[in-house]
Amino acid sequence: MSETVGFLGLGIMGRPMAENLAKKFRVVGFDSQESKFHGILGVERADSAASVAGQCSVVCLSLPSAAIVESVILAPGGLIDTLAEGSLILDLSTGLPSVSRRISAAVAVRNIGYADVPVSGGEAGAKAAALAIMVGASQGDYLRALPYLSALGSSVIRAGEVGAGNVAKLVNNMIVGVTFGVISEGFSLAVKNGLDPLVLYQAIQGGWAGSKVLDVSAPAIAARQYLPGGTINMMQKDLSYARTLAAESQASIPMTAAAHEIFVAAQAMGRGAESQPAIFELWARQEAP
Repeated sequence: MSETVGFLGLGIMGRPMAENLAKKFRVVGFDSQESKFHGILGVERADSAASVAGQCSVVCLSLPSAAIVESVILAPGGLIDTLAEGSLILDLSTGLPSVSRRISAAVAVRNIGYADVPVSGGEAGAKAAALAIMVGASQGDYLRALPYLSALGSSVIRAGEVGAGNVAKLVNNMIVGVTFGVISEGFSLAVKNGLDPLVLYQAIQGGWAGSKVLDVSAPAIAARQYLPGGTINMMQKDLSYARTLAAESQASIPMTAAAHEIFVAAQAMGRGAESQPAIFELWARQEAP
């Protein structure tokens, strides 16, 4: 318990991850919203990101966007200026591979390591320390990061060099986002033809349609209750990053593009803060008299 780990961003995913790290390491955290510290277990509160950097040689980030991550690290007075040489940044956020590579190149000048280590498994996986963690890092930084990441996830896989973790995560969320869309579309069709959503779920979950996404979606749709976990806002952001990556790569991803537009439409309905199955309400609205 002697080593101190910093943690920036204590939201839906960051808070349980920081709490799990605190079971094995001393953890000092910071979030711009004071309320995030209410009832938190084992995480010491710092007054600023700079204060965290002054106490830690390993700093984890769980932040809302690639732009915020880049600012926290590279803006004047950011981690690039406040971390000691030889430190390591573990970026648990989902971001753009090009931004990850840009950050890595910038901090390397000061002999600071950087790894993009996005996670999948949602709030439940974060609480249970059962996340799937996709790592983009040099082999040396991966081995250095492994004890910390192993405290957060049941699967920690190095996908490749910096940026590869975010490529893997964006592909993961392309599959997840499209699946949420077709489940909502299919359940709407079933309801329109008189099927009970939970009966439909029981009928198909043992077949090839069975998935974790179905397990999350069906009860939420049946109850018309959409408590986060992961949100529509988060998925829309991640699918937009996938589309950016595809454009940079001159790759066509029409199914992801269609799914992205569904999540944008759900945001326009005012449902961005709800969990992803709330996109079902787009079809429910169309069926309303």
